[in-house]
Amino acid sequence: MAVLKVIEVLSNSKKSWEDATAKAVKQASKSVKNIKSVYVQDQSAIVQDGAVVEYRVNLKLTFEVK
Repeated sequence: MAVLKVIEVLSNSKKSWEDATAKAVKQASKSVKNIKSVYVQDQSAIVQDGAVVEYRVNLKLTFEVK
């Protein structure tokens, strides 16, 4: 039986929500091993002068505890 743990991670990107998600997984994987899935809990964006300038995501990362 596997034991899984869930942590919450925040990330941002100037490109897209997908890029923010990928950046979060890449950065988290430097210290968290065995990441199994990611759940995007919230998405938001920063707007300046009528244009989106930053995308933000709040993620839940699930990883296996060995």
